[in-house]
Amino acid sequence: MTVFDPACKRCPRLAAFLAAGRPRFPTYHCAPVAPFGDADPRLLIVGLAPGFHGANASGRPFTGDHAGILLYRTLHEFGFASRPESRAADDGLVLRDCRITNAVKCVPPGNKPRPEEIRNCNSYLAAELAGLPAGAVILALGAIAHAAVLAALGLPRSKHRFAHGAEHDLPNGMRMIDSYHCSRYNTQTRRLTTAMFREVVGQAAAALGT
Repeated sequence: MTVFDPACKRCPRLAAFLAAGRPRFPTYHCAPVAPFGDADPRLLIVGLAPGFHGANASGRPFTGDHAGILLYRTLHEFGFASRPESRAADDGLVLRDCRITNAVKCVPPGNKPRPEEIRNCNSYLAAELAGLPAGAVILALGAIAHAAVLAALGLPRSKHRFAHGAEHDLPNGMRMIDSYHCSRYNTQTRRLTTAMFREVVGQAAAALGT
């Protein structure tokens, strides 16, 4: 299975949206955004999709958008990131024992991928999960990421309900931990606070024995 295809055009709507963005923003990445981090991680963080002026611009997940501020700062606090801020794809930041990916690798209009687009991208996530070591931890940022992980593993949603801080046993000794997405909306409305996110990343670190 292929983990990532930089030229993927499985989703006509997303491919057209990227093509329309290139002449308007010639310095933007405007292509599928590759996973970022350790090649052999024990912690895999799964988000939703690139933001147009964030990861779609920079070419690195959660880089250049509001959601990445809390994410990278917290990863640094727990020793997973070499610095607390991800500014650009070439800024030298390194993730240790951690990798970040998205359920959908291309930016969707309005930040809302369609169900068929999530399905089209799911084989890439399945390949990433298949490459994880036994006992790995998956941190799912939001209900869509949670559902995408279950679909990639062929597991029923009915037995694994999404809830912030919930833990789910997965095949091969793996575990999934749920978190509300660290989006601007969730943090500004305080559905997700800094303390809440720190606690859930701490859960993941504790599950790995770090």
